[in-house]
Amino acid sequence: MTEYGRGPGSEPWHPDDPLYGDGGWDGQQAQAGQQSPYGGQPQQQYPEQQQYDNGNGGWNNGHQGHQGHHDAYAQQQYQQEYGDPGQQYPGHNQHQQQYDQVNGGWNNGTQQHAQGAYVPDPADPYGQQQAMAYGAGQQDFYGTPDAYPPPEPPSRRRADTTPAATPAPEPEAEKQPTAERTDWDPGPDQGEHAFFAGGADDDDDEAEERTGRGDRKGRGGKSKKPGKGGKKRRSGCACLVVVMVFGGGFAGVSYFGYQFFQNRFGEAPDYSGDGTSETVTVTVGKGEFGSVIGQKLKAAGVVKSVDAFTAALAQNPDRPNIQAGVYLLKKEMSAESAISLMLDPKSQSNFTVREGLRNRDVYALVDKELDLDKGTTEEVAENKWKTLGLPDWANDNDDIKDPLEGFLYPSTYPVAKGMKPEAVLKEMVDLSKAKYEEFDLEGKAKSLNLENPLQVLTVASLVQAEGKYKKDFLKVARVVYNRLDKNNTETYGLLDFDSTVNYLRGESKLATGSVNSLRQIDDPYNTYKIKGLPPGPIGNPGEVAIKAALKPAKGPWYYFVSINEDETLFAVTNEEHNENRKKYQEAQNG
Repeated sequence: MTEYGRGPGSEPWHPDDPLYGDGGWDGQQAQAGQQSPYGGQPQQQYPEQQQYDNGNGGWNNGHQGHQGHHDAYAQQQYQQEYGDPGQQYPGHNQHQQQYDQVNGGWNNGTQQHAQGAYVPDPADPYGQQQAMAYGAGQQDFYGTPDAYPPPEPPSRRRADTTPAATPAPEPEAEKQPTAERTDWDPGPDQGEHAFFAGGADDDDDEAEERTGRGDRKGRGGKSKKPGKGGKKRRSGCACLVVVMVFGGGFAGVSYFGYQFFQNRFGEAPDYSGDGTSETVTVTVGKGEFGSVIGQKLKAAGVVKSVDAFTAALAQNPDRPNIQAGVYLLKKEMSAESAISLMLDPKSQSNFTVREGLRNRDVYALVDKELDLDKGTTEEVAENKWKTLGLPDWANDNDDIKDPLEGFLYPSTYPVAKGMKPEAVLKEMVDLSKAKYEEFDLEGKAKSLNLENPLQVLTVASLVQAEGKYKKDFLKVARVVYNRLDKNNTETYGLLDFDSTVNYLRGESKLATGSVNSLRQIDDPYNTYKIKGLPPGPIGNPGEVAIKAALKPAKGPWYYFVSINEDETLFAVTNEEHNENRKKYQEAQNG
């Protein structure tokens, strides 16, 4: 069986041929009841079918004698073209016979056979080409890499195409079988990527110039690719991209290599000397180590690099560690000078404002730290408080004794000789302002039934002063709010706090006097006489007291007394409170 599933014959017929299956050029064999060697099955019988006899110049009615003669001749022709069937198609160009159109028969060099000569059928589109006539030379596909395509029927053969011969004209692209389209380009998806195929494209262009097919219109007259210029330009751009990529990579490697070398082997940038006359403060927190401190110093402009600072620390491991605190330093100092100054106690200006401390006490401490005359800082506060940046809602009451009271937030501040008092006070006010914005005193005042944020700060200062222990601050804050209610039947809106009396007196005593004597004092801060809150804060509350004022505990208490640090007694009525006071007296006497 052949590869198309047909019986043996003189030449297999391709199924795509339009005449496949209709008897072909030797259909008279089917009339004689024989199997066609080209069709693989008996061909359709045509009673009126006749053959034209070129030798006799007329139509042959297909007698048996002519039929037999033609079959014998077909077998002889098959052997002459393809040789012994046991061999693989030797070159048949040496044995091809030429058709003699003049004599009307086949000429094998010794004799002519006029009987059964083949004349191309006018209806056959392939038989009209002189170059495709039966017996014409055809390239041996079985001896080339194109051995897979099957041979063509005799009527579709082209002239002999030896390596030196010029190829015959090709049929139109739409009629040409796939096996004959030798100019097909698989494209970049079927083989080598187009980016790396630039050289091959140039070779193709040169080949096209030699063959005269530069436009490559083998498929419907459309050009396959643009001219050579586009390919060359693309190759040039590709080279430029590669150069830029490798050049950029080399530059990046060089830069990072230099940085690595500098970090590992080069000297870190550093200032020289003891710095400028400009001073700055740097705060070192607990547990902070060398590189963290170095980052703070660099950010403040003290040292030039963190590496210089850490390297200077590592040079003398026996040095004491830099302690937590606030340091007064100079700008643009060498790392060595900065470390020496930080280890000097004179630079450790750790001035601390304790929680609940009144302003008058803070002023005295500042005078001492700055080595100023007593009262210098208090005078500055009295005269320059409007220039220190207080919030808009602060101290809008003319009865306030100190406009800065409550705005010197408890914390640690840098205070050293050479600084001005107003600079120290301004830093305290700035921190207070930032903290109160963080706590949102202004936004929460109305929810607490208070008129403004200043009253919230005043409540916090009372909690800080009256509450002896922080664990009791939430309940103390509730006592303040319960007493502020004018409808209560215990105090009727009076706070009755000794802390307010001590504030107006500038004292800190437990024995402030009898209740009747205290009610005689005519002062806006006297909560024994004036209902409601005092005009302003009576100290500087800390964070715990402020949070307690913003969110007090829930309860009906109006009184409290601390027996000791572990116990504070709260009462709802005055009778219950008097019993608790007896317990307090016993604890004090015992």
